[in-house]
This record gives sequence, C-alpha cells and structure tokens, in this order.
Amino acid sequence: MTTNLAFPEQFVPQFQISSPTQRPTHELKTWPSCFAAAKAGNKPFDVREHDRNFQLGDKLLLREYDPESEQFTGQTITRWVSYVLEGGAFGVQPNWCVLGFSDIPPIPSGMTDIRLW
Repeated sequence: MTTNLAFPEQFVPQFQISSPTQRPTHELKTWPSCFAAAKAGNKPFDVREHDRNFQLGDKLLLREYDPESEQFTGQTITRWVSYVLEGGAFGVQPNWCVLGFSDIPPIPSGMTDIRLW
C-alpha cells in the first residue's frame, strides 16, 4: 500500500540581516486610513520621502495621526522594513522610496531555528 504524505516545507525566515538588534527605530506619522489598512495587513508597504536613510531591518513605529485635529490618536503598530525601493526608478520620484513592511522582526543572518531567538 502506498500513501502520499505531504510534508510541510522547511521553515525559511521571512528575512535575515546581520545585526537585527542594532537597527534604528523610526517613528512615522500615519494618517487614519493608511494606519487602519496597515494594521489589518492590507497595506504591506508605504511611500515615504527618503529623508531618514531607511534600511532593511529598521523598526518602524507607525503612529496614527489625525490631520484634521493635528494630533496623534494614541494608536501605534510596529513593523519592520523588509524591502526598500529607491526613488528614481519604476515611477518613484527621486528622494522618495517605497518601504515593504513585515510584521515579523528580522533574525540574524544564518540562523534557521528561531525557537530560541
């Protein structure tokens, strides 16, 4: 008798960087509609002026900001930069960038078992 067992693929971390604990944190104002979409997981990116030298693995503290009242709402979420598309290509203006978001923090390069991380 032959059975066809499907085994899950080996776990591959979402992304790795050499020193994840040494990356900076950027606090970013985020308008309510963008904040809600990012929180729900429907917006895994953001377009930003590239004035902070965003790098792979940077921590982003997205702070919901109401432009009408010009105040923060107190809501925050944390994301990590998983990709940076530099401006000057693909229709992105120079000095701007598209940031890919991850809700999972990066792990050190070469690590494959994150149970103890």
